[in-house]
Amino acid sequence: MENKMKNYLPKIELDKMEQLLRIEEEYETGKLSLEEARKELAEKVGSIRPYHIAYIEQNMMEADDDECVRVDMRKTLQLLDGIMDYSRPQLPADHPIMHYYRENDEMRKLLLAVEDLVQYPMIKNQWLELYDKISRYPIHYKRKQNQLYPMLERKGFTRPTTTMWNFDDIVRDEIRAAERLLTKDKEEDFIAKQQTLIDYARDLMEKEEAILYPTSLALISEEEFEDMKHGDQEIGFAFFNVAHTAPAAKPQPASMTGAGFASDLQSLLSKYGYSAGGSDKLDVTTGKLTLEQINLIYQHLPIDISFVDENELVCFYSDTDHRIFPRSKNVIGREVMNCHPRKSAHVVREVIDKLRNGEQERAEFWINKPDLFIYIVYVAVRDKQGKFRGVLEMMQDCTHIRSLEGSQTLLTWAGQQPEELSAAEEQAEDNGETVSEITPKTRLKDLLRQYPNLKKRLPEIAPEFKMLNSPLGKIMAARADIQMMSDRSGIPLQHLIGEIGKLCKEEKQ
Repeated sequence: MENKMKNYLPKIELDKMEQLLRIEEEYETGKLSLEEARKELAEKVGSIRPYHIAYIEQNMMEADDDECVRVDMRKTLQLLDGIMDYSRPQLPADHPIMHYYRENDEMRKLLLAVEDLVQYPMIKNQWLELYDKISRYPIHYKRKQNQLYPMLERKGFTRPTTTMWNFDDIVRDEIRAAERLLTKDKEEDFIAKQQTLIDYARDLMEKEEAILYPTSLALISEEEFEDMKHGDQEIGFAFFNVAHTAPAAKPQPASMTGAGFASDLQSLLSKYGYSAGGSDKLDVTTGKLTLEQINLIYQHLPIDISFVDENELVCFYSDTDHRIFPRSKNVIGREVMNCHPRKSAHVVREVIDKLRNGEQERAEFWINKPDLFIYIVYVAVRDKQGKFRGVLEMMQDCTHIRSLEGSQTLLTWAGQQPEELSAAEEQAEDNGETVSEITPKTRLKDLLRQYPNLKKRLPEIAPEFKMLNSPLGKIMAARADIQMMSDRSGIPLQHLIGEIGKLCKEEKQ
């Protein structure tokens, strides 16, 4: 990895890096005082950049999964104060790195609010409102893990995946654990946990801003950052919405635009049995389909599919609107072991090894929570000769399937009652309020019960509402009101009420 990372950075002077590592280690172990260490740095190293620290971590230090948690970033920054420039860069507002900074700024405000509230007697509603916002922050980590880390891996910088990911999950788990304590009314335990969350979250943000983001800017090109924007939007942002306009198409070289080139390309493809268009049928063993039809089938499957080849590289995932867990195109070509947190890596390794060697042909997992059941199965893919060719992952939200009882042999469309339902069952199904006027307190589930097609049409107001079709979105829909929808989406309340009202009116007609 050493040479690969160097290929994307300005010149690295190895002797200075060795001196920097020695001085930092002697300072950490107490062999040098702060004054002595800073003096040696000035004399033997001079000014450094954040990517120098990243380079040392990647190439000159042994990996330790807990290193990111263990290292005291404030102590390191104190040592490097005035020697390393880690100030916030001047970037366009829509730059992917700026979104990470903005989320951190908002999270810091929320942590200040936590510090303020712990001083006063417990008022649960105040804490519920605050944690409703804090609980959005882990989206920040999802983008890092699915977007930023894969890009850095390609440039030879794998330490964020192997160390920082672990710290990401620790902070995320602290937030979830605090939420559980709050909802279960375990007030003392909840309050006691707040300082741990504050310390961990602030430390991780300092590590991101001092090393990760500046190093990312040094390794990743502007064109690559531009490509990341679509995937970032697919996953989403913690506290705000981002309107992304696709960049203007790049002008093609003259040699690529002439009729001669098109003609030559058509002739070449035809020579080998292909067409430049997308209408040719492909032999898919049990039929013939165009490439467009194949893609449409994958997009409409009721399950999510991912495929990892025999070299353990992610080759494909189905891009469905109901996708259960976030994916982005940056996962394509990534080593599958790097797509999972370190704490679950041993399970991934065992699954792949046993499927590869034929000891097992499938591995099943499921997530069983109130109002949510996710089924996941991994299957060994082998060719006609029995040679291992990869692993197919299939994932499905089976919540609705598990709720079915009895038999249904008559055609019933979504939102309609089967004819054989008793009057008592019809009355039970009709529980809920009839919405005559949409207000901030109007419950989304009442609107969806009254206007069954509304869920499909809500994305017309904002793309973020597509998530209502996901398993987690279904849970949110059961408890959300219009005010919450406005807060979560960033759409002004009155505008949202007006737009939903228009859709409901159209559904009545």
